[in-house]
Amino acid sequence: MTLSVVARDVSGGTVRFGVAATSSSPAVAARVAHLRPGVGAAASQNITDPRLGGRLLGRLAEHGNAEQALASVTTAADDIEYRQLTVVGRTGPGFAYSGSRTLGKHAAATADGVVAAGNMLAGEHIPQAMVDAFGAATGELERRLVAAVQAGLAAGGEEGPVRSAGLVVVSEVDWPVTDLRVDWAEDPVDRLAELVEVWLPQRDDYVTRGLDPASAPSYGVPGDD
Repeated sequence: MTLSVVARDVSGGTVRFGVAATSSSPAVAARVAHLRPGVGAAASQNITDPRLGGRLLGRLAEHGNAEQALASVTTAADDIEYRQLTVVGRTGPGFAYSGSRTLGKHAAATADGVVAAGNMLAGEHIPQAMVDAFGAATGELERRLVAAVQAGLAAGGEEGPVRSAGLVVVSEVDWPVTDLRVDWAEDPVDRLAELVEVWLPQRDDYVTRGLDPASAPSYGVPGDD
């Protein structure tokens, strides 16, 4: 019961990876999104086994081949017929797997540096609409990921209403530079888009606070003298 997009972005010599997802279930990003700086990103969904995301990234870290990582995990995992997986590495296209027991209408679409997938969909065309929207969008990776999810909803989305959404991006530091969640709402993707606009002007300052607090800007809140 999930719609997701996994992507790579390279700008100014920096490689970023991101995952955005929405679902009728609560707290979707907590289970679906898996990322490792410098390695790649993956989504594990549909009767979700979150362990598989970490396994994909572990294999990817060993050799950098997303297709090989996916094949290795899907060959070895128990109950793989219930799972839907996607993965993107440092180079090349995204890759996807949908087990034989993936729920409802399901599909995936890939391009260079991006893969979208969903289950319980209103139509099998929806992941391709997401990939197209990601490719057409410009600017920060966070905004491009949101644009992709919005396009998926505009194309029909899930069969039923979505109730949660999340967005995670990693860059060159050891922690996510963006990790935004709307865990239960009537309009989670719209609220996620609003959160992105609140967060982006401050994102890099929070990285500076972690790496070099002496040069970090003021918080600008009462009591910060």
